[in-house]
Amino acid sequence: MQRLVSIFSGAAVSACLMFVATPAMATSEFSKAWKEAYLSGDDVDADYVKLARRASCNVCHIKGHPEKKEVRNEYGKAIHEFLDKEKFTKDYIKANPEKAQEEMAAGFKKAGEKKSSDGETFAAKIKAGKLPATDAGL
Repeated sequence: MQRLVSIFSGAAVSACLMFVATPAMATSEFSKAWKEAYLSGDDVDADYVKLARRASCNVCHIKGHPEKKEVRNEYGKAIHEFLDKEKFTKDYIKANPEKAQEEMAAGFKKAGEKKSSDGETFAAKIKAGKLPATDAGL
């Protein structure tokens, strides 16, 4: 009985830490910056906004993959080539908000210049109102 209580209390502490601990990496900041770059403004197509919001994390990741946050689709790999999440810690972004925003926008632009497996650049696909990755599982 004492062993069972010990197991449950250890699990409870672990569960609490999961909710209290904040991730050091700013991947949610990448998502916010991407949405700001591609889903805001007067010239953005409302249908594309809906499409991209439904895709959510799968703009860069693969839907249904068991390691969904660790595995990127082709567009996510292109972004990762130019934006290293290790650099964009919450502290870095908080201390340098404008610089971080500019760096993320530049990384998105460089990634947009790369070609998707269907031969179009990611930027051209986004401009045409299509999701950038062909392998997102959507």
